[in-house]
Amino acid sequence: MQSNAANVLAILQQRGWKLAIAESLSGGLLAAEFVAVAGASKVLLGSITAYQNSIKEQLLEVSAGDLESHGAVSADVAEAMAIGVRSVFAKAAGMSQDQVVGISTTGVAGPDADGDKPVGLVYLGLDIPGQKVTSLELRLNGTRDEIRAAAVKSAVSELLEQIGN
Repeated sequence: MQSNAANVLAILQQRGWKLAIAESLSGGLLAAEFVAVAGASKVLLGSITAYQNSIKEQLLEVSAGDLESHGAVSADVAEAMAIGVRSVFAKAAGMSQDQVVGISTTGVAGPDADGDKPVGLVYLGLDIPGQKVTSLELRLNGTRDEIRAAAVKSAVSELLEQIGN
């Protein structure tokens, strides 16, 4: 039985699409989930781990206004990260954005809350060709590592659900 990550990559490859990943909360774990699949290089363009807000702004083109008004842990920023990574990698690869899927993760893994954002609050952003940009809010429990792992699992599952239709 194939993993969800393998299924995502197979569907994207069938459609001639590529994958671009922007990570904050997951710190590279989402990209690693896809890289673990043999042949991932046929679909995965790359990943940007943007932990600091300045990196979100400079590399992912997230507006300072969104970061200031909503905070890095928000639906708006998750969506902006997905849009930005899709744009950045499409441009770098010399491709149309219609051939690239963007996905992002942002959240609070703990052990401490981030202001009014509780531990376990996670947002996933998805920018898929032909679909409206969306985000998903998750409320996860567990240790820092468990929250990050659950966020990755949820991100892969949500992407599979969105592109599988």
